[in-house]
Amino acid sequence: MFSSSLLLQILACAIYSNWWPMLSALMYVLVPMPCMFFGGGSTEYLLSREGGGWADAAKFLTGASAVGSIAIPIILRHAHLISTGAMLIEFMSFFIFVGTVMCFHRATLEDEW
Repeated sequence: MFSSSLLLQILACAIYSNWWPMLSALMYVLVPMPCMFFGGGSTEYLLSREGGGWADAAKFLTGASAVGSIAIPIILRHAHLISTGAMLIEFMSFFIFVGTVMCFHRATLEDEW
């Protein structure tokens, strides 16, 4: 699933001969960073109500990065830097990526296979 998401990301750029959509791929790298730095590499803190300074900062940065993944193609389309087709391919890539992350998160929470 992750490979198909990455393929759609590249196709959104290659089909329309415009590499601006690759800017949203940067957000795919930034989304897990707060989890790695502030959450100790575990995603369990995202679902907990317990907080603290660093845990709340990690939740905020993760949310901001996720919103940025959707906002960047919209902003690029509004500025007429990418076409509508490239924006729609970017959205499909994002939703497949989110589905991949959710499946991975669910699989890591289950102890028995």
